[in-house]
Amino acid sequence: MKSIPLYLGYEHACDYLSGNRARMVYAAPGVTLDKPLYTQLIANGFRRSGDLVYRPSCPECSACIPVRLPVNEFKPNRAQRRVMKTNSDLTVVLKPAIFEARHYRLYLRYLRSRHADGRMAESSPEDYIRFLNSGGGDTGFYEFLEDGDLLAVAVVDHLDEGLSAVYTFYDPDKKPRSLGTFAVLWQIGEARRRELPWVYLGFWISGCRKMAYKGTFRPLQARIGSRWVRLDKGDNVPT
Repeated sequence: MKSIPLYLGYEHACDYLSGNRARMVYAAPGVTLDKPLYTQLIANGFRRSGDLVYRPSCPECSACIPVRLPVNEFKPNRAQRRVMKTNSDLTVVLKPAIFEARHYRLYLRYLRSRHADGRMAESSPEDYIRFLNSGGGDTGFYEFLEDGDLLAVAVVDHLDEGLSAVYTFYDPDKKPRSLGTFAVLWQIGEARRRELPWVYLGFWISGCRKMAYKGTFRPLQARIGSRWVRLDKGDNVPT
C-alpha cells in the first residue's frame, strides 16, 4: 500500500440528489498515478473524472456507495441474457483514448437525449476529451458497431486487477438494445477473458434513478467504510 497526499474540496450542490450538499476528497495534483497506484485507489472506493481522482466525503450524506462485480461469480439474469442475445450481432473494437469526431457527435446526441438540462450537454470537444481521457491512465475507448455503424462507446480503464467502467454513451435511437446494460455485460466477459477478478462500476446511489441499473448485477460488492460487503439478489445497499 502506497500513501499519497489527499485534499478536501469545497462543498457544492450535489449533482445526483436534489437539495443535498456534496464534498469530495481528491488525490493531490502532481501525484504520478501509475497503474498500481490507480488500481489501489479504485480498490479503495475512488473514481475519476478526467485526471481528477476523487471519493465523496459529504458532510451529511453517505448515499454514494462504490460497487464492483466479482467476475467469476456473476451469472446474468433472464433480462440480461436477453440483452446479450439482442446485441450478439455487434462487433467491439478497441480504439485509443483520443479525440474522434464521430465519438464526439455520438456523445452529444446521447447527452442531449439523456441529460438535456445539464451543462454537459453543451460540452466542447476539449470538455469531452478532458472528461473521458486520463493523461496517466491506461484507458481504452471500446466501439460497439453494427455493420460498421457506431452505436456506443464504452470508456474503460485497465487496472492491474480489473476493469473500471468510466463512462458509456450510445445512440439514443437504439433504446430497445439496452446498450448501457450490454456494455457492462461485455466488460464482465472481457475481464473474464483477461483473467481479471473485478469490474468496478463506480458509485451506486439508491435514490438516483439513473444509477438504479447497477443494482441489477448480482452478486455485487459494495464498499462500506473500509471493507467490501457482498450483496446477493434482493439485498439492499447497507448504510
